[in-house]
Amino acid sequence: FNFIPGKVKRLPADLKVPHIGWNQLHVKRPDPLLEGISEGSFVYFVHSYYAEPEETDDVLATTDYGMEFAAIARKGNVWATQFHPEKSQEVGLRLLRNFAMM
Repeated sequence: FNFIPGKVKRLPADLKVPHIGWNQLHVKRPDPLLEGISEGSFVYFVHSYYAEPEETDDVLATTDYGMEFAAIARKGNVWATQFHPEKSQEVGLRLLRNFAMM
């Protein structure tokens, strides 16, 4: 559907795939979805691919797993997370609460 234009790529072969575990969020720009979520908060990932939005302005937060990639993206009224908010404890609950309140 191309809601957030870009590409989906496989994580590089020199990294352990799938990427499973807790990684930090690095906020790139403010957004209501991130209200109350601190820089460096940990969230839970399980994936072998990552999204690379065409527009860097679409990236709200990144993470680092041997390379930097988008952890949260937004285009208009569409948000996407690379991680699992439902498994990310208090940070994930806060993100889901923020989304529900919009």
